[in-house]
Amino acid sequence: MATTVTADAPAAAAPPAPPAAPVKQREGYAANAFAHIFLAVWGLLVTIPLIWAVIQSFKTDDEIIHDPLGLPEQWLFGAFGRAWTKGNIGEFFLNTIIVLLGSVTLTMLLGAMAAYVLARYPFRGNRAVYWMFVAGLTLPIYLGILPLFLLVQDMSKALGLEEVIGLNTHLGLILVYVAYSMPFTVFFLHAFFRTLPTTIAEAASVDGAGHVRLFFQVMMPMAKPGLISIGIFNVIGQWNQFLLPTVLMKDSDKKMLTQGLLELATNARYETDFARLFAGMTIAMLPILAVYLGFHRQVQSGLTGATLK
Repeated sequence: MATTVTADAPAAAAPPAPPAAPVKQREGYAANAFAHIFLAVWGLLVTIPLIWAVIQSFKTDDEIIHDPLGLPEQWLFGAFGRAWTKGNIGEFFLNTIIVLLGSVTLTMLLGAMAAYVLARYPFRGNRAVYWMFVAGLTLPIYLGILPLFLLVQDMSKALGLEEVIGLNTHLGLILVYVAYSMPFTVFFLHAFFRTLPTTIAEAASVDGAGHVRLFFQVMMPMAKPGLISIGIFNVIGQWNQFLLPTVLMKDSDKKMLTQGLLELATNARYETDFARLFAGMTIAMLPILAVYLGFHRQVQSGLTGATLK
């Protein structure tokens, strides 16, 4: 029997080399690294001046002038007492708290109600009203400051309420703050209310809940992240507001905290008490810093909630 000779079997092929990382993935890593570096630099640019200003409030004037970058030889707290009493920061602080309690409360209540109706109830003119609020975001306050001053002055005279809502009154400034903050509040909450599920609202309506009960007991609790976020923005914006109180609040007994800091800065040049000025700045920024640190997670969830829903 003839035998057949077969050739040797070819060697097994080597495993293919792993593919190179996709170009898009590498670009994503580069963009991520750039974003982290940018945020770190930006954080240092914001944090270092704040820490420096706080440290200056514990120094003497001689140390502030001759060694501005060094630490104080002895940590002194007297500048805070001088800023609170002699610098009238305590009085300005109280005036600001009074105005913010009224303005932020009214802004959140009226803004949430307007945004909810515009987002959930279709009616003729709905979009026109909404775009009127949005148009308020495009108007710089500097362009309307003179008409605003005349409006507050003339309207209070026409109503006979100059001592209530006129110039140099807390209630008058509260109403102006509310009008100033309403466009962004409605714009933000309108987008948030549109993302809330309609099934829960329909179930509450079937159970007999009216419009008022549906809004306050069902929809507002569901919109809590968005309300907290826009509330923090309103607190920060109104706390740091300088132009409006400067124009509308000339009475020295009713001035806001930003006006008081300007007075401290002016007086520091003549009284050479720079530590008192830095102490006043520290007192002014600590409440806002504490509010943000306490609610920063809610702010982040509120800003991303509408996107994730």
